[in-house]
Amino acid sequence: MAEGEEGVELKFRIFDGTDIGHSTYASSTAIATLKQRLVAEWPQDKSVIPKSVSDVKLIHAGKVLENTKTLAESRIYIGDLPGGVTTMHVVVQPPVAKKKDKKQEDPLKQNPCSCTIL
Repeated sequence: MAEGEEGVELKFRIFDGTDIGHSTYASSTAIATLKQRLVAEWPQDKSVIPKSVSDVKLIHAGKVLENTKTLAESRIYIGDLPGGVTTMHVVVQPPVAKKKDKKQEDPLKQNPCSCTIL
């Protein structure tokens, strides 16, 4: 952390309530950098393990944080209590597999309506 730069004490809570990555981070730290650290430190005994940074989403105050922003740009502030720790939630969401081509689908499934006008 650069001299005079404000630090933010963070911990990250994963799906089962375990906290990881507890440390003080510079406010200029990018969200993508935090995600890289979390993937590297992820406990290997868990049932869900992210394979890459794109599998991880950080949530703070109900918002999913963008990779391209820093902590300061994401408005992550030090808690009101002195020595307070800010907790962020971590969600592992692997990318969704691509759907099969529409041409291969059954034509009856595309238009299930079978109305007859008399």
